[in-house]
Amino acid sequence: MDLVDIRRAIAAERRELADLLDTLTAEQWDAPSLCAGWRVREVAAHMSMGFRYPLPAVLWELAKARGGLHRMTDRLARKDAATASTGELAAFLRDHADHPWKPPVGGIETALGHDVIHGLDITVALGIDRRVPEERLRVLLGTVNPKSLKFFGADLDGVRLRADDLDWSYGTGAELTGAAQDLLLVAYGRRLPPGRLHGEPRARFVVA
Repeated sequence: MDLVDIRRAIAAERRELADLLDTLTAEQWDAPSLCAGWRVREVAAHMSMGFRYPLPAVLWELAKARGGLHRMTDRLARKDAATASTGELAAFLRDHADHPWKPPVGGIETALGHDVIHGLDITVALGIDRRVPEERLRVLLGTVNPKSLKFFGADLDGVRLRADDLDWSYGTGAELTGAAQDLLLVAYGRRLPPGRLHGEPRARFVVA
């Protein structure tokens, strides 16, 4: 995928996720996500933070958090999730589908990863069988490397990831298999519900 294709994929991902969010029940909005400590509503609020906060506001919030990026994003996600309606949280994504925002670290692929991974944080946790289109997955699988694993806190020492639904593998060691999008979550430091991963090292990557 070239730059134009990736931007189109980002816009499509945001619109599809907005449509999905519109279908959730009140109980699902308040259910835990794969992001530790965040419900679905905090994840949805966080996904649109980059669209809604101009750079000066982000820098001010970062200063208030004493430079702690995770502290800042956690506080804003909780605040926005508490003040915005579920309809507004979905609309934030839909209305900014073509917004050029990307995370401060990484290129345009990182922006796609931000949307895809947080979308999976929601759907996998809720048991919703949403399949991310293969072309989007392949872009993100191609960015998995030692630097990205370290950034996301994914410890794959002695583990080889191998997708069972497309031709992709990464690493060396004991084999961990599963759907490509589930293995992508592992590479982004997530722990998954039981039954989605297979192989001897699976216990390391399953929600307790």
